Amino acid sequence: MKTSFIALSFICCSLAIDLLSGITAAATEPVLDISGQKLETGVKYYIVPVIRGRGGGLTLKTNGNNTCPIYVVQEKNELSNGLPVTFTPYNAKKGVILTSTDLNIKSFVNPKTTACVQSTVWRLLKELTGVWFLSTGGVEGKPGIDTILNWFKIEKAAKDYIISFCPSQVCDKCITLCNSLGLFRHDDGNKYLALTDTVKPFKVMFKRT
Repeated sequence: MKTSFIALSFICCSLAIDLLSGITAAATEPVLDISGQKLETGVKYYIVPVIRGRGGGLTLKTNGNNTCPIYVVQEKNELSNGLPVTFTPYNAKKGVILTSTDLNIKSFVNPKTTACVQSTVWRLLKELTGVWFLSTGGVEGKPGIDTILNWFKIEKAAKDYIISFCPSQVCDKCITLCNSLGLFRHDDGNKYLALTDTVKPFKVMFKRT
C-alpha cells in the first residue's frame, strides 16, 4: 500500500489537481436515497445511474480467468440494479451517512461466483497511464497513510450525487489526487468506474435493497 501511495503522490505533484466537477460547495448534509430517506451505516444500497438508458447499477467483474482483481463496473442491462453496497464513515460505525465525509464502500457478492478470495472493500488500483480503476481488495477502517486508497466521498452535484476520491479526514499529512469518479469505456466493452480526466462524473442515486 505504501508503494501505491507514493505513486499516487508523485502523480499529484506532477499534474495539476482537478477540482471536483459540478460539486456544490456546501456544508455536510445527510445523503438521501431515491425515496427521500437518509442513508444509514449497515444498510445495503444499490448505486444506480441518474441517467437511465445507458446501463444499470454498479456491480463487480473479475478478469478473464475469474480470479483477482475484481473491478467495479456498470451493469450493461439498464434494468439491473447491480450489487448492493454498504457505506462506513471513518468516524462512525452507526448513524447517518453525510456528504463530503471520508468513507469505505463495500460490495456484497456471492462467494460462489468467483475464485477471488479477498476483501470486497473498494480501493483505487492503477493499471493504465492516467487511469485509476476501482477494484476490491481494500481495507475497512484503520484511517491513515497505509489505507489512503480505500477512502471515498459522496458529494452533492446540484440535485444529484457523485462519488469522489478526495480523502481529507483520514490522513492530515497525506497528499493525494482529488477528483470525481466516472465511467471509463474499456476495449472489452465494459464501463469501469475509474478516476481519470478523460471521463465525466458519474451521477448516481441510491436505492435501498
